Amino acid sequence: MTDRHILVVDDDSSIREVAHLALELVGGWKVTTASSGTEGWQLAVAERPDAILLDVMMPGMDGPTALRQLREHEETRELPVIFLTAKLGGFDNRFPGDGQPAGVISKPFDPMTLADEVAALLGWAR
Repeated sequence: MTDRHILVVDDDSSIREVAHLALELVGGWKVTTASSGTEGWQLAVAERPDAILLDVMMPGMDGPTALRQLREHEETRELPVIFLTAKLGGFDNRFPGDGQPAGVISKPFDPMTLADEVAALLGWAR
């Protein structure tokens, strides 16, 4: 297991569970999960993970709102965020500059390749 720490934020418990298992067992990373944008933002500030997988469409604080909030906070401004979404498209120009996510992963994702996708988007060696 490496010392990488990933925060997975998704309101769908099955997505959180599959991502958790895939990133922990296949990727070898420590994984924390949150069920809402608000909880995810709070955990990001408290735990300072190495990266966040963030669902785009959640009730309450959605992914884009959570990303903006992360960028406004000094301690999470530079934290890489990868969006998880069932609806690809429209993300390239929506968040200019520092608000841009590090990438987008389509749901449903393949649990066997999720860690490789995350590592490739973040430039992490696997």
